[in-house]
Amino acid sequence: MTRKSQNNAAAIIYRRLLTYSLPYWKVFILAVIGMMIYAATQVSFAQILEPMMDGGFVEKDPDSMFWVPVILVLIFSVRIVGNFLSEYGMALIARSVIRDLRAKVFHKITVLPTSYFDTTSSGSVLSKMVYDIEQIAAATSNVVLVLIRDGITVIGLFAWMLYRNPLLTLILFVIAPFVVAIVYAISKRFRTLSTRIQNSMGGVTDITEEAIKANQEIKIFGGQEFEKKRFLDINQYNRRQHLKLVATNAISSPTIQLIVAVAFALMIYLATKPEIIPDMTAGKFVSFLVGMMMLLQHAKRLTTVNMVLQRGIAAAESVFSFIDIEDEVDQGKNKIEKIKGEVEFKNVSFAYSNEPENVLSNITLTIKAGETVAFVGRSGAGKSTLVSLLPRFYDKTSGEIKIDGYDIETLTLENLRSHIALVNQNVTLFNDTVAHNIAYSDLSGDESKIIDAAKAAHALEFIDKLSDGMNTIVGEDGVLLSGGQRQRIAIARAIFKDAPILILDEATSALDTESERHIQAALDELIKTRTTLVIAHRLSTIEEADKIVVLDKGNIVEVGTHQELITKDSHYAALHKLQFKNER
Repeated sequence: MTRKSQNNAAAIIYRRLLTYSLPYWKVFILAVIGMMIYAATQVSFAQILEPMMDGGFVEKDPDSMFWVPVILVLIFSVRIVGNFLSEYGMALIARSVIRDLRAKVFHKITVLPTSYFDTTSSGSVLSKMVYDIEQIAAATSNVVLVLIRDGITVIGLFAWMLYRNPLLTLILFVIAPFVVAIVYAISKRFRTLSTRIQNSMGGVTDITEEAIKANQEIKIFGGQEFEKKRFLDINQYNRRQHLKLVATNAISSPTIQLIVAVAFALMIYLATKPEIIPDMTAGKFVSFLVGMMMLLQHAKRLTTVNMVLQRGIAAAESVFSFIDIEDEVDQGKNKIEKIKGEVEFKNVSFAYSNEPENVLSNITLTIKAGETVAFVGRSGAGKSTLVSLLPRFYDKTSGEIKIDGYDIETLTLENLRSHIALVNQNVTLFNDTVAHNIAYSDLSGDESKIIDAAKAAHALEFIDKLSDGMNTIVGEDGVLLSGGQRQRIAIARAIFKDAPILILDEATSALDTESERHIQAALDELIKTRTTLVIAHRLSTIEEADKIVVLDKGNIVEVGTHQELITKDSHYAALHKLQFKNER
């Protein structure tokens, strides 16, 4: 990509970022008015120095000695108003933009396809939400504030200086091209380093998050030194990029200031030559000199803002690239109010987007309404993948999947999933109350219904013993509960939803023998009134299933009842014998 195209891309990104400020245009107008007031006070301060020096100190004029201090107080009083309007107004816009962007990013997280999270670390997403968006905050507040307020101030001071002494002021035109050239040259450097910093922050977040979640594994398998080395490397890389950014800024700003200082030195030299500027008084000289110093101060702020701007653009590019990822495909238009629960797979195949071979091949299977069908097979046979196609966590590559004769792709995702309840092997609970975790599908649900669901899942017996009962906060991912308790809460959540189709992915895997017996009894009652798809590794839990489907390498190799498949003495019988032998 050429430098021109990079600059064009950066301009497009920043314009898009500024569109998020449009809803707050009224606040922006007030902020700009405040900036203009602030700039006017700067110019006024430079102007008042001439009568203060000539009239007050040189000529001892009484009027000047009285009115100049009064006007000086008024100028700084007005500046307070202008400063507040500009800074608070821009901060309000910036934080509103950040709020809106974070809401967009969070919404995107909820609508992205499951396959995205299979290949993307949560740390990189969190880095966009936390670090990148904060960089954008500076680009939408500090940068705009400096560009407009200091820009107006520089223009005002320059116009006043040009009016007071054109010869001295025109020297500034000589240095302008050099300043512009330096700013232009370092912009690309700032943007490149900012992108590297954002990427490294994703790595820092990833490794830290893994260390928190896997702290027991790290300790028991002696991985402390390895994890420290991983973190040290990415942390050191992040440090180097930050220092390079600071070094670039530290070199560029003084260089620009040196160029401006040389010009100012030349102005001072000329001002002291009566043959060149004959009408220069002490007041005019001090006023002009202070005006130049203030202009230098604001010009410096204009040059240093480039680093913040480029970091903001790089961060915005990262956030926008995430926001622009395509949502889950949801082209369905139909909604079914009630379903019986008949499920049909017809010649269904599936392959992951980054894999050449099918995970599932030509799966054809009919599940009657109210049937309990168990899916068994060796690890990697495709059991979980097949069941995940029903709620469209993944989309089939070919074939048809129907519920009550409706192709699931013709239903909206929301409607399709409203008819399905899920209990996963890896239970996820929210950092909320037990009651809210159970009633997650309808948080306005009746309390008696929540209690009934907890009873059916044999969870009420331990819930009543918790410090606040149903109102107990379970902690992040249910950390305050045991594995078996978490799983019973998840089962209660599925019972509460009362969906006609139920997916159980190793729903009793985290339970001890006694708890499993109670839960299995609850599940037996639960599955009588709904279509149930069970993924099971422990074959003893699915012997009563209406139908057992055996998968191997993505193909259905056997279908039948437990007794039929045992009698057949093939794939299922071999799995059963092997498991029975291992458990004996």
